[in-house]
Amino acid sequence: MMMDFDWRQIAYVASVWTLPVMIAVTFHEAAHGWVAWRLGDPTAKLLGRVTFNPLKHIHPFGTVLLPALMLLGSGGRMMFGFAKPVPVDFRRLNHPRRDMVLVAAAGPGSNLLLAVIAAFAIHLLAWTEGDFREWLGENLLNAVWINCLLCVFNMLPLPPLDGGRVAVGILPPALGMRLARLERAGMVILLGVIFLLPFIGSRIGVDLNIFWWLVGRPAEYLMKMIFFAAGIL
Repeated sequence: MMMDFDWRQIAYVASVWTLPVMIAVTFHEAAHGWVAWRLGDPTAKLLGRVTFNPLKHIHPFGTVLLPALMLLGSGGRMMFGFAKPVPVDFRRLNHPRRDMVLVAAAGPGSNLLLAVIAAFAIHLLAWTEGDFREWLGENLLNAVWINCLLCVFNMLPLPPLDGGRVAVGILPPALGMRLARLERAGMVILLGVIFLLPFIGSRIGVDLNIFWWLVGRPAEYLMKMIFFAAGIL
């Protein structure tokens, strides 16, 4: 017996999740490149990465499919993905150690700004109606949540995440170098925390969803703070 897919519903759900993800990732990567350019390294600018054109930044699997599958599969509670990294030559920055921190923080900072803008934009729903109002409302709510998730996740102090680079830049040089050496293993550690530990926990009956403790709950708190500031709560 063939399954009867509701393609309209699938397209609707995809639009209210994928669109905010693409915007969030595009601004995140463009912010890295723009700040690096302004601080002395034109590498990203010369490669056309200082742009709001999502095609320059998105990775078909890492930016669109993987986050969408995780968001849909978890009911919007979890997300993991990646974009094409913006190339930065830290040696060309005016003040490499200080500017590395600013370049790294620019991405999560852009997500925080987008979350605030989306929250305030919810007030505009009063001037819309019907199906468009529902669609726009879900996009804005999801935009706040996704950008909060990206902001908190990327600020985890583990290379190669932005928070790891910030930590390397602000720690004493000796400690910073030790942390920087974790960059090659950083992605393996992240994948283990996000996927392997919860799987093991489900097998032994123990909640090992450390990702939700470290990212999900802080992102929820950040989202509530933004909604309160925007007069939504």
